[in-house]
Formats: sequence, structure tokens, C-alpha cells
Amino acid sequence: MFFIENRKHFFRPLFGKYREQVVECLRILYARLYGEHADYSRAFTQEQLLEVFQEAITRAPVLDEEEGSDFIAPTKNEREQAHWVRNQLLEHGWLECHADETTLQSTYGFSRIGRLFTQPMVETAGSGFRTRHRNTRNTRNALRSFIELGDVYDLLDAYEASARIVSDFSDIISELDERKRQLVKEVEAQQVIQQASDEFFEFMEQRFMPDLAIRLSTDSVEKHREEIQKLIAKARRKQKDFKSKAEADLRKMAPELRTADNASVYFRILDGIERRMLSASEIMLPALRLALHSFTRRADIIIRQLSYSSYGEKGSLPALCQSLAEMSDLDKQAKLRAMAQAMSGLSFSLVDPEASLKMNNSVRKRLVNTSVETQSQIDRESRKNLFVQQVIEKAFQVNNQEQIAYVAKALQDGQKIHSRLLPVNDANEFLMAAHVIEIGAAGNSSSEFRFKISCISDLEIDEYYLQTDITANTKDALHTDYYAKTDDFVIELVEINL
Repeated sequence: MFFIENRKHFFRPLFGKYREQVVECLRILYARLYGEHADYSRAFTQEQLLEVFQEAITRAPVLDEEEGSDFIAPTKNEREQAHWVRNQLLEHGWLECHADETTLQSTYGFSRIGRLFTQPMVETAGSGFRTRHRNTRNTRNALRSFIELGDVYDLLDAYEASARIVSDFSDIISELDERKRQLVKEVEAQQVIQQASDEFFEFMEQRFMPDLAIRLSTDSVEKHREEIQKLIAKARRKQKDFKSKAEADLRKMAPELRTADNASVYFRILDGIERRMLSASEIMLPALRLALHSFTRRADIIIRQLSYSSYGEKGSLPALCQSLAEMSDLDKQAKLRAMAQAMSGLSFSLVDPEASLKMNNSVRKRLVNTSVETQSQIDRESRKNLFVQQVIEKAFQVNNQEQIAYVAKALQDGQKIHSRLLPVNDANEFLMAAHVIEIGAAGNSSSEFRFKISCISDLEIDEYYLQTDITANTKDALHTDYYAKTDDFVIELVEINL
């Protein structure tokens, strides 16, 4: 339990109208004990403690509240007030008193719980310094060192640094929201508008822009996420002996990470780092960008308001309009007539927006290649090949390049093609063989070549037809493996004599 023994009313010193003085005493004492100017060679005596508390009481104001509580001290001087603060902090567990048996003097210092609770108060005041934009790189470097050297302290450092990645995102988002609310509140009070603008631009230039620039570039979560995931995968693929040794060391050095089901601490740490990187990349980074967008929009509104306020202070037009509004009707008419008379020598006219103001879109100039190239003459063989390819593609109307290449090659070699001898290996070739005579009608566009389609019954008898037992007067239809009755045609490529 937390509220036990002297910590039963641990937060009681922070109540009442003197709570700001108590907080300031804790901050200054923390800086003297653990700050950059701390003297660790000697302990704080009662006199030194009272001097520190007197300095803090002088700085801190007394808040206006009702004095009905029994733990609020009556009005005293600074020395007596310092004694009262010391007694309150000792009684409720913030400070500890240690008696020196040699010198018989009492020394004072923070208790462990008191120091832990005072540290956030010091950080809130902004007096400390901490690098908040190296945690992603620290996670990567610690993981890499663990894989190379096998030191589990590096793995624990990576686990701790990954936790600070998400917390730092939350801190800067909260700080942006707090700054925005504070800025709006101060700008609404016209008396401190210049001070509010100065503080805003100082925050943007000295605190916000440097930190955010590093967070979104050098220490970007998206930039190092893939590399960290590869390192985690490499750590999971380590040999069994390596992982067993790391597991044993982790259970010994970090027993608080052990669970009731006795799960692996090694894999729990790796899963935790991966989960935190995923949350930082997919949840916190978009939230930071949204907060940044809201903050910059508010900044734009404030800059506009400051510009208008500055113009109102220096320009005479708003003051003139205000003075006219406060005049009576007679005085106002007299002023307006005087102004009209003063402006009578001026000549002005209104602008016709349709005739004078025309928004012309810029047109990019087109680049024209004016160079002349000599067209090479196509030879007879090339023209023949082009003709055959075009006619075959137009006739068959199928995407069968192998069949087209076969027919074109056969015709280029001067061979006659019999329709009944066309190869049929599949359904597509069967359809092509059935429509083969259509190339005769498709090839009439050329003036140099032409397809000649002849029925075999009209041809003269030659050796080929004698070998195939076909006579010139044969009128009977042929029988093939695919057709019960069909005609046989000869497809021949001929050259037209001009």
C-alpha cells in the first residue's frame, strides 16, 4: 500500500493557500541536491535547509483561499514559515532526517517517494534538460548492440527507450494543446497581446521547430521502423543457446517482467518493442500531425489578428470611422460635406470587372520537333512480308501468332497451300482451317501482290494430283478426318504484272 505510516496523508502539504510555496521549496531543494550545481560532498543541515526554504517562500506567492482548514499555518514571517514547511514535509513523508552520531547534527534529504514525486514538478517548471528526440535511434542502436554482443542490458535499454518514444509523443501533443489554449486565452486579453505574440514566436523558434524538425526527420519513427523490425526478427531467429542464456539473464536482472504463466521474458520484450513501434507509427505520429495542423491554424489566425491590431494602432481610418460614429447627425453631415469638397478635385471611376479584369491561365508552350528525317525506301521483300502479315491477321482475326507465322513462311517460300493439308492440332487451328479461303477476299488491297484461291477440280492434272488420286474432272467432295464432305482449295500468292 502507498498511504501507510508517515505517508498516510502524503499530499496534505500541497493543500491550502501555501501550496505554491511548498512546491517551490521542493523544487529548489531538489535542484540543490540533484541539480547541476549540487554539492554531493556534504549533507544538508537544518540551517541550510531553512535558508533554501526561505528563498523559495520569498519567490512563491500566497494563494487566496479560505483559511478554514486545520493544517494551514497562521500568518508568520519567512523564518517561521520555513520551519512550518519543514515540519509538514517531515511529518508526511516527503523528507527524511538523519542524525550524525559523530557530529551530533541532523541532516536532511528527500525520501525515496518524495524524490520521485518532486521530479515531475521540476520537469514541469522547464528547468531540466532531456534529449527527447533520440529514443528511436537509441532503440535501434541498443538492439543492434544486443544482437552483436549478446548483453541483455542492451535489450533492456532498447525496451526502456521504446517506451519513451510513445510517452514523448504524448508529451509534445499535450504541450501543443496547452500552448494553444494559453495563447488563445492571452490574446483574448487585449492588454497582453504583444506579450502573448512574443511568447508564441519564441516558443516556435526556440522550442518547437528544432525539436519537431529532428523528430520528423533524423529520429523519424517511419524512417527507422523497418530497420528495427528487421533487428527484432534477427533476434528471434538467434540460436537456441543464445536465447536460453538471454532468457536466464533477463529473469535474474529484471524479475518484475516475469508473468504468472511463466512466459518467456525474452520474447515478451521483443513483442513489446515491436508493439510500441507500431503504436508510435500508426497512432501517435498521425495524432502529432493533427495537433501540429491545429496549432499552425491557430497561429495563422493569431498572426492575422495581430496584423489587424497593429494596423488599428497605426492607421487613421478606423479612428476616423469611430469618431464619425460618435458625432451627432449635424456634425457628421458637416464633416462629410467638407470631405467631399476636399475630394472634388479628384477624378476616379469604378473598374468594370468583366472588361478589364480577366484571369488568364498560363499556357505552357508546346515543343515541336521541326527536324526533317529522310524516309528510307522499303524493298520488295519487306513489302511482301508486310502484305502477307496484314492479310493473314485480317483474315483469321485470331491471336495465334504461331499459325500466322507458319502460313506466311509457307507462302514466302513459294509453296502452294492446300486447305485439306493445313495442320489441325486444336480447336483454334480447326477454325482457322475452316475460314482459310477468306484471305482471298482480304488480300485485294495491294497493287503488287494478291492471293489466288482455286478449287482443285478446276486445276490441270499434274504429278501432284496423280499422286493424290485426284483428277481434273473430279466433282465429288473430299472426305477428311474432320469433315464428312468438303472441297479442296489451293491458296497461292501471285505477283501482279504491271
